[in-house]
Amino acid sequence: MSLKKSILFIICVLLIDQLSKIYIKTNFALYENVEVFTWFKIYFIENDGMAWGTKISDFTTLISDRTAKVILTVFRIVAIFGIGYWLVSAIKKQSPKILVVAIVLIFAGALGNIIDSVFYGVLFDDSLNQVAAFLPEAGGYDTFLHGKVVDMLYFPLIEVDLPQWLPIYGGKRFNFFEPVFNIADVAISTGFIMLIVFNKKAFAK
Repeated sequence: MSLKKSILFIICVLLIDQLSKIYIKTNFALYENVEVFTWFKIYFIENDGMAWGTKISDFTTLISDRTAKVILTVFRIVAIFGIGYWLVSAIKKQSPKILVVAIVLIFAGALGNIIDSVFYGVLFDDSLNQVAAFLPEAGGYDTFLHGKVVDMLYFPLIEVDLPQWLPIYGGKRFNFFEPVFNIADVAISTGFIMLIVFNKKAFAK
């Protein structure tokens, strides 16, 4: 895949990701959901932490949540430059197409979530108990680098109450698949899965 095609692919993924997020942000209040199928819901949540909704401060008390947020966002920005370098290098070396496509997906997904983290705090007002406005007169819900990532895809394929006799988890609600995610997350996950499943093809040399 050429550099030009790779850029077009990245733009397409970013457009789908950002348009879906902007639509959700400007049409749903936080935690509002719509059932599409019994196994699929549009469920609006925001994630301001690490993967799976965790936070850096969950692991250390040395820094505040706001400082942790800036550190995480800056780390993501640095990482995206590294992935971009990897992509250009793979194209120049005429690496297998499967490798280039995988890197493109990872890059596009990472960039999509970085846009939320960097800009959404100043572009939108708060979504709690209301539908957010784009570029509100009173200003955004937070400052530059403190935006929250918009998630909306929820697949509760299995929801059951576990029997009381089970150790540790007895009587608790079991939900599969519980995480709520977005198009950018799908792109990143797909890219990594491609690298794992087609490892020998991707890294043939």
